[in-house]
Amino acid sequence: MLDDDVGRPEASLRSLRLLLILEEVAKVGVPATPTEINRSIGLPKQTLHRMFASLEAQGFLQREHDGRSYSPGLRMRSMAINTISSPGSRAARLAVMSQLAEDIGETCNLSIPDRNAMIYADRIETQWPLRIQLPIGTRVPLHCTASGKLYLSTLSKIQLGRILSNTRLEQRTSKTLTDKDALFVEIDRIRGNGYSEDNEEFMDGMIALAVPIHDMEERFVSALAFHAPTPRLPFANAHQHLDRLRAAAAELRELLIEDDTV
Repeated sequence: MLDDDVGRPEASLRSLRLLLILEEVAKVGVPATPTEINRSIGLPKQTLHRMFASLEAQGFLQREHDGRSYSPGLRMRSMAINTISSPGSRAARLAVMSQLAEDIGETCNLSIPDRNAMIYADRIETQWPLRIQLPIGTRVPLHCTASGKLYLSTLSKIQLGRILSNTRLEQRTSKTLTDKDALFVEIDRIRGNGYSEDNEEFMDGMIALAVPIHDMEERFVSALAFHAPTPRLPFANAHQHLDRLRAAAAELRELLIEDDTV
């Protein structure tokens, strides 16, 4: 809760409160109402709604279709991508990903949640001539990609239900799960396994595996994945790289924690 900061300049207090709102929206990870966000902040109601309106007007937050809940706006999402891709931390991160791509011989990517999709924040291409072009900045669906389903598995049932209710479950291939009940079962299985698979659900002829990267408070930050064309790596053989993928994710987590504690 925020106490009345007696003696602090009003401008500084307002800036702090705005940052706390953005921090809480990012932490929740799904669209949330001002009341839900305020449970851990404790602002007066009028102040809360005035600040949400200001953040929306400036593009840091955006209102969802229900007219009540908010999620990160374009400026906030751009900040997140720019932060995770800053030159110092990115060089070390790419070194880990490059070694991973060399070890398994397939393209690796790092993706972060972006509303109802995952967005590729970093990517290392395989050296093989046969490759699938999904460059940095590409947005991919949540319901039919390894990274997207992995992210969904980190949500509570209420959050998962809310985000799926506002997401079109497009049939991308014959293997895409578009039935919500079946998808709930799949998400629950992923939650138990701690990793996610894409068995040609997003794109015919492409498979993928993804594992999570958590911050020091064990919150999901991003997904580390590799994908490959099935002629070179059949789905049945993909799991041989799971331990190596997890080891790289652990290295990336250490880099993240180091950045947070510097």
